[in-house]
Amino acid sequence: MKNYILIMALFVALTAHAQLSLPAQSPSANIKQTIGLTEVEISYSRPSARERTIFGDLLPYNEFWRVGANAATKITFSGDVFVGDQLLKKGSYSLLAKPGVQTWQLNWYTYSSGDWNDYVEAQPVVKLQVPVNKRGIVLESLELHFQDITMESTTLLLEWEQTRLEIPIRVDEKEQISADIIKTLAGPDIFDYYAAALYLHENQTELERALEYIQKVTESPKAMFFVVTREALILQDLGKDREAKKVAERALALSKKAENKDFIRINEKIINQ
Repeated sequence: MKNYILIMALFVALTAHAQLSLPAQSPSANIKQTIGLTEVEISYSRPSARERTIFGDLLPYNEFWRVGANAATKITFSGDVFVGDQLLKKGSYSLLAKPGVQTWQLNWYTYSSGDWNDYVEAQPVVKLQVPVNKRGIVLESLELHFQDITMESTTLLLEWEQTRLEIPIRVDEKEQISADIIKTLAGPDIFDYYAAALYLHENQTELERALEYIQKVTESPKAMFFVVTREALILQDLGKDREAKKVAERALALSKKAENKDFIRINEKIINQ
C-alpha cells in the first residue's frame, strides 16, 4: 500500500510538471439534455475496452465502480427529478455503481468532490436497482446518453461492451407550468411594470410610457418608497413639477418610515426644486 501511495504521488508530481500534451486514454465527455423545464448535464470520462473483458473481470461484480474513468462522474439537475420512483432534489450528484450479472445497484450521492473514493463509505441519497440488458454488438467505449425523450421523461442509457442499462428519469412540473401559464396570460405583474419603467427612465426614452408603467405600481397603497420616488423623478423629467412635488411628499414620508437616508435626501431635493 505504501508503494502504491508513493507511486501515485510521484505520478501526480510528474504530471504537474509535464509540458508534453498527449491524448487521454479515457477522454472526458459532457452531455446536456432538457427534460420538460429541467436541464440535465453529465460530465464523465469514457474508457475503452481495448480487447479486455470488462464486467466480471477488469471490473469485478459487486464492487464499486465510478461509472467512468479518472474523476467521479458528475450529474447535475436544474430542477427536482425522479430516478425510478425516487426523488432527487435539484443539484449535483456523483454516481457509483455495483455491477452484477443480472442487476446493478446505482448509488447517487450529493456531489462534493471529484475523488470517487470519497463516496464509497458515504450514505447515498438514492439507491436504485436496475436490470441488465444485453446489446447485440460490442460497444468499444463507455457511453451515457438519453433516449425516449418526452415533455416529462427520458431514459438515461449506460452502455459498454455488451451491457446496457436503462435508467428512467422523469419530472413532475405540471403544477409549475400551470401556474406559469395562468401568471403569463394574466399579464405583467408589478415587478415587470417597475422594471420596464426603470429601464425607460434610466435611458431617458418614452418617458410618458415610463410614467404609465410606474403608476400601475404606485397606485397601490403598499407601493415601496423607492418605487414612489421613481414616479416623482419621472414626473420631474417630464416637467410636471407640481405633480412631482406631491408624489415626492408621499415618497418622503415612506422613506422616513423606512429610515432610508439616501431616498430622504432625493425626495427633499425634488420638493425644494
